Formats: sequence, C-alpha cells, structure tokens
Amino acid sequence: MATVQHQIVKPQKLAATAVGMLEQELIIPNLMQKQGIDQFKGAENDTISVPVEGVLPFHDYAFRNDRSNPIVFDTYNERKIPVTFGGNVYSAVKLTDEQYDFDIDQWSKLLRPQVKAVARGLARRAVSTLTGTTYNVTIGNAQQNLRGALIEARRVLNAFHAPEGNRYLLVGTDFESALLNDDKMNLAQNVGDDVAESALRTATLGDRYGFRIVVDQTIPPAAAYAFSGSAFIFLTGAPSVPQSVPFGATTSFEGIAARWVRDYDPTFMQDRSVVNTYAGFQTVKDVLVGWDNTNGVEVISTGEHFVRGIKLDLDAKSDYPPAASELATITGVSDAKVWTPTGYKPETDPSNV
Repeated sequence: MATVQHQIVKPQKLAATAVGMLEQELIIPNLMQKQGIDQFKGAENDTISVPVEGVLPFHDYAFRNDRSNPIVFDTYNERKIPVTFGGNVYSAVKLTDEQYDFDIDQWSKLLRPQVKAVARGLARRAVSTLTGTTYNVTIGNAQQNLRGALIEARRVLNAFHAPEGNRYLLVGTDFESALLNDDKMNLAQNVGDDVAESALRTATLGDRYGFRIVVDQTIPPAAAYAFSGSAFIFLTGAPSVPQSVPFGATTSFEGIAARWVRDYDPTFMQDRSVVNTYAGFQTVKDVLVGWDNTNGVEVISTGEHFVRGIKLDLDAKSDYPPAASELATITGVSDAKVWTPTGYKPETDPSNV
C-alpha cells in the first residue's frame, strides 16, 4: 500500500501568492513608478535615493569664428530623488486550534483578507501623497466642457514636457459620472467590456487623448488628476524574516515586496499570521529646459518644479503659475491665459470663477 504524502505548503509559495494578490488589489499605487527595494537595510535616515537623469544644455560655436573664445564645458549632475520609508503597513490575525480544525482548513483563505487589508493601507497612503501634492496647474470648471478640459490637460502636460508614455487621468466618482454622461466623451460603452482581472483593470474607463482614464472612490469626488506614471515613486521593502520564526518568507512581484510570517503560541493554543511591508511615497520634481527667443539660447531652470502632474476640478476655477515665474517663462503656461469653458482668459477674468 502506497504511503500517502503529506501536503506541505512552503512559506515562499504562500508569500509569493500573497504579493501577487496584493498587486492585483491596488489601483493608485499601480499608477505610480513602483520599486521593490532590497537594498534599504542600513540606509541612512531610512531613505533610498532614486536616480533621475540629469540635464545638459547645448551650445552653438559660430561657424568660421576667429577662435578668440573657447567652447563651453558643462558639468553633468545626475539628480537623486530621496524617498523615505515612513510606514510599516501590516495585517495580523490569530487562529485558534478549533478555528483551524473546524472553520478554516487552509491558511490561504486567511491570506486574502490580510492582503486586502495591507492593500487598503498602501492605497490610503498613495491617496494622501496624490491629494497632498501642490499642483502648479488646476483646470477648473471642467464640468461645463469636459472634452475641452481634457484636451487642455494634454496641452499643459505637453508644454511641461511630461513623459507621454503611461499618462493617466485618475477621476473621482462625480467626475466619472460626468464623463459617462457626456456624449462627446463616448465612454459609457466601455464600462463592463473588460474582464475583471485586477482592481486597476476594472477601474479603467477607457483611453482618451493620451490618457488612460481610471476611477477611484477614495479621492475627492469632483477632482481628477492627470499625470505621468513617473510622477510619483512608490517604494516597498520586505522586512527580514526573524530567525526565531519557523515559518516565514519574503518575496516581490511587479515591483511590490512583502513579508509573511507565522508562528504558534502554545500558551493560548493559537497560530499567529502577519503580512507586512515597509512603504514610501515621493513626488518627482524636474529641472526644466526651455528656449530664450530673445537671445536664441537654451535655458535651464534654476529650481525644480513638479510638472509631471496637474489637477482638474468640476467646479473650482482655473489656477495657473504667475506669468513672472520661472515655470511660466520656460513653459509658456501662465495665469495670463488660463483655460475656461468659453475660451482662454486672464486668470482674474470674471468668467474664471
């Protein structure tokens, strides 16, 4: 008679399953530049530096000049965006012997609600980063001309030289309703077309004007955020598995890292299960490159500006950078000509209310 083999579930396999489920549960963090970091241990001030390509100006050397002046050499500096781990998002449960024997026969059943809890924690932190960012441009009164507002959002991001790939329009629930009821947007037919493979996929309304339009119930209902996928950095790091824990593993999937540990407490005859991850969020600011028409030379901004994302609002007025600011000088986007449903007007125009 053949011996029946015990079914042993390896912690690495369940941890990988948990992280896979976690990635499927996320909406806003999945719109950000994700990185699962393994090198965070020992980082000074709990901060990881994410490198960003530097900017160099070009120069003209006059053709057949008298060679009285040398060419100009510039210094290349690669920028680094510091991202600090400021959170330890976790879910912990206990499972008594009786519950394990009579109610729940597989730990995988408990993992899913634990993963959902961690996903909600990460999502809330992502929303705080997204809504807490100071945007240089707000396109207001969008409800009166949604199509025009989205086209203006594209124009502004193009003027800001925001990366064109993976642009998103994240909308609140009221903004979503306005889009679905707008015949010019023709988005209603897209709802329900996709197979529900992930939270992000089911939240996607469709693609318009270079944006993937995604709805989220946790951002302000009347607001929308147009941004490049590289506008925000989302870091996760899996804590180490303590040597005293007999059952535990860390893993990463699609840029998300997490740890799952489990042990038994004989004092109370119950198991304990903890799923957690270190998390950090950061906005990405840029050095801008523009053109000085008067002197015919390229100019590089002295400061860094957040230009990879802007805000839209169904009701509030449009708000653009001051005409005298460095951002307006380089990009041409200024409060001297803001978008309104009836055309471009000065920001102080009575129609912009």
